[in-house]
Amino acid sequence: MTATVSTAPTALPETAATPVPLTRLTLVELRKLADTRAGMWLLIVIGLATVATSAILLGWAPDEEMTFTAFYTFGLTPSAVLLPVLGILSVTSEWSQRTALSTFTLVPARARILLAKLGAGVLIAIGATVTTAILAAGANALAPAVGGDGSWSLDASLIWQTLLFQVIFVLMGNAFGALLLNTPLAIVIFFALPTVWSVLGGSIRALADAAEWLDLNVTSQATMEADMTSGEWARLAVSAGVWVLLPLLLGGWRVLRREVS
Repeated sequence: MTATVSTAPTALPETAATPVPLTRLTLVELRKLADTRAGMWLLIVIGLATVATSAILLGWAPDEEMTFTAFYTFGLTPSAVLLPVLGILSVTSEWSQRTALSTFTLVPARARILLAKLGAGVLIAIGATVTTAILAAGANALAPAVGGDGSWSLDASLIWQTLLFQVIFVLMGNAFGALLLNTPLAIVIFFALPTVWSVLGGSIRALADAAEWLDLNVTSQATMEADMTSGEWARLAVSAGVWVLLPLLLGGWRVLRREVS
């Protein structure tokens, strides 16, 4: 009696051949931002600090400055400062907590993981901006009770300019995290290097002209004023290219090539 051995290839499960959708990866990365103790507390601190900005204006600002625009723009300060740290953690935590092996085993295409992290950063920036607007509206509703102006006027250009402001700095955090892949080092460099450049640009006359184009801390301030000019947009684009796009490209190259152990 002769046994017949089939040589037909075995069909792989559909889930093994179909890549995980980028939208699902982005939602996973968004959830991971709050999964760690550091990420959760960072979000809590941002929320409390944003509420505190409204309390400061209600308690100590002149009456004419208690407007929705003032509550909104001042309320963006905590998230603008701290959300980039969350962007750094989203990238560096894969290496510091040694989860990169499992992450890249489940999804071998590292570029997709990095894109998902960037997408999660954009979403958290949008969420922070919307939350700030809601808190600002609540504070502005209380302003007349303490003698404040309570004006609801807000230039439409400020809405997307401030949103762009938040997104730029979160992506800058992602970029520095990808470039350095070390949480303490990335956080220190993220805050120290632009600050040192700002000081040098403001104190050394020969660097003054270059600082107007390359100092992101200076060029991004135009987003807080209504109707940016073409020159302000050009300076913001150049400085964002230097501080966000360039580190992101170099960091992406490093993430793609670094050996996972």
